[in-house]
Amino acid sequence: MNGRKHLLIVYHTQTGNTLKLAEAARRGAAQFADEVEVRFLTAFQAGLDDLLWCHGLLLGTPENFGCLSGGMKDFLDRTYYPAQGKVEGLPYAMFVSAGNDGTGAVAAMERIARGYALKKIHEPVIARQAVSPAHLAACEELGQALAGGLAFGVF
Repeated sequence: MNGRKHLLIVYHTQTGNTLKLAEAARRGAAQFADEVEVRFLTAFQAGLDDLLWCHGLLLGTPENFGCLSGGMKDFLDRTYYPAQGKVEGLPYAMFVSAGNDGTGAVAAMERIARGYALKKIHEPVIARQAVSPAHLAACEELGQALAGGLAFGVF
């Protein structure tokens, strides 16, 4: 095994907005490609093996009905019990594509993260309404920050 760290980016999208944000985060993480290997998966593709593989987790979801998307909730539901005792302290961050304010999705994820015993390392990026260049830049910086933190042993 090489000495590279592992970053898992899991996202769910229906309109493509969250995918744009996820791709920006992946671009940011790619700046540490020599030190950090990235898995970029939809919420329906990702599973327990991916979660246990990673040293850092970046989650992207639309806010649907004031909560996480069903796809993201599905990923979290499928991995929650089998991951118990195996992911405590895993650093995570999230980004949200929201037609409203995004706070419902963030609150839901923070509640779930406490159950997993994940460690939040960055405030969520929330893209309210249309995805703008500023939102994309913020997600790129988020991906870079998480990958850089893994690469340099910050978390």
